Amino acid sequence: MRTESDKRTVYKTDCSDSISLKNAYKEGKEILAKAGITEADLDAWYLLEFVTGITKARYYMDPDQSMNPEAWKKYKEYLEKRRNHIPLQHITGSQEFMGLEFLVNEHVLIPRQDTEVLVEEALEMMKQEIFRSKGCLQLLDMCTGSGCILLSVMHYAEQEGIFIEGTGVDFSEQALMVAQKNEKHLRSTKKDEKGKVNWILSDLFENVNETYDMILSNPPYIRTAEIEKLQDEVKLHDPFSALDGKEDGLYFYRKIVTDAKQFLKPGGILAFEIGYDQGKEVSDLMKKAGYDKVFVKKDLAGLDRIVCGVYY
Repeated sequence: MRTESDKRTVYKTDCSDSISLKNAYKEGKEILAKAGITEADLDAWYLLEFVTGITKARYYMDPDQSMNPEAWKKYKEYLEKRRNHIPLQHITGSQEFMGLEFLVNEHVLIPRQDTEVLVEEALEMMKQEIFRSKGCLQLLDMCTGSGCILLSVMHYAEQEGIFIEGTGVDFSEQALMVAQKNEKHLRSTKKDEKGKVNWILSDLFENVNETYDMILSNPPYIRTAEIEKLQDEVKLHDPFSALDGKEDGLYFYRKIVTDAKQFLKPGGILAFEIGYDQGKEVSDLMKKAGYDKVFVKKDLAGLDRIVCGVYY
């Protein structure tokens, strides 16, 4: 969500031809609940906040204050979009990830909290002496999408005194445009080579020429037949190409596990986000390909979420 300072305030204390915030919020909740939106209360609030800029503290001080007609009209437009299962993030244009705000649209997968496990593990691995001694790490994010993995890792690594030259790869030119906007949004003050970010338009490793200390990837991993069973917000609005892992969901893991070996420095790490039921299959792929110290890590729900390995 945007902060109050970023937005124009569009509510006022007396407007006879308008509706109160309380009644607008109530109507919003009812509209979304009737449409089967899972978190109707929360989404109705986020949209009210997005339109007016009001904080919860200010709202509860005076819920009877009025929205002006312009704001009420805009709120109803956004409720209609959400009622039709357009993702909240596509309406607001942003999603929080790792405590950072990322711009999103229909060309990129909306960042999920599950993916934060991959970022957190990458940061932990970078604290090892073998990486700290390198001065500047070379990091590649394959299937970068919005750039949320790469840019989050770089942001928090730098706070630990770990500097990275990062590269994000995607086959979608539109996705890379979103990633570049996020780089500008989050890293506008970074000018030196240690914080440099490169973006490569490429079908996997086709246009990649360098070698890296670490390769991270959240590739498409949903089985094609399973996509139709997903929520409308996902199957109708996330890019199909960012979801589809082909028949068994493992197509991109096979390709990346095999091809990444020639793009990893000796002792380099390959780490994936995986589906909850893919831990054994992906770890077996990595072991058979010659990766060492392969392990699976679970997310906060206790489900397999990432697989990591080292290639010497």
